Amino acid sequence: MESSERTSTIVERLRLAERVTVAELAEATGCSEMTIRRDLDQLAEQGVLRRVRGGAVSFLRGHSAPFPLRERDEVAVKQRLAAAVDELITDCESVILDSGTTTLEVAKRLAHRRLTAIPLDLHSANALSNVPQVDLLLPGGRTKPGELSFTGHLAEASLRALRVDTTILAVCGLSAKHGLTAHDLEEVPVKQAAVNAAQRVVAVCHGAKFARTGLGLVCPVTDLDVVVTDTSAPEEARAELAAAGVEVRVV
Repeated sequence: MESSERTSTIVERLRLAERVTVAELAEATGCSEMTIRRDLDQLAEQGVLRRVRGGAVSFLRGHSAPFPLRERDEVAVKQRLAAAVDELITDCESVILDSGTTTLEVAKRLAHRRLTAIPLDLHSANALSNVPQVDLLLPGGRTKPGELSFTGHLAEASLRALRVDTTILAVCGLSAKHGLTAHDLEEVPVKQAAVNAAQRVVAVCHGAKFARTGLGLVCPVTDLDVVVTDTSAPEEARAELAAAGVEVRVV
């Protein structure tokens, strides 16, 4: 198993269990215990877990993994999703780009377009900077370490003052029952302001997000116009979104 795949497996186990052992992770990945110990030490340095004798205690239950880890996960899928979102955007649109690793790929894809972009984190802002055809607006506010997402009153007030064509939302969890949810409560009001500012709301996510629910409710699915996802999204979940009036695009 490759390093990135092994890390993804370990992180997924840490989402589900409060504590994991080196032995069970070695069995799940088919790797040696020495390799797993090295992986756990690296993840501990990134704030994902706390090492204990024979294993680790998770810091991920109810929280998202650190940005650098998520950025390396399912890159090819995120690039396909970004290409599909690019097809939805027309030149000269005004677009709010939510914070997140998938929306970062969208930002990279949109960098060739003529549009007004309002990114909600510095990662996407950097991807869109020094691009002559993009009119870049930053909402301000406080940035969260690692995520570099804008939070707080200044960010919310800036978005409330705008009316844009499209908001592109990242997703922590999504379902017809629970709506679109986020793990970080500080980001929820900023996302809500982005939804309220847009004529059209597009959510973009990997199919695995349909099996998760974050702590904070961003909006019900009836506030979404389009969901862009991949073939791993459960057919039942897709059907429930369609029944709620949401257009679902699968790539």
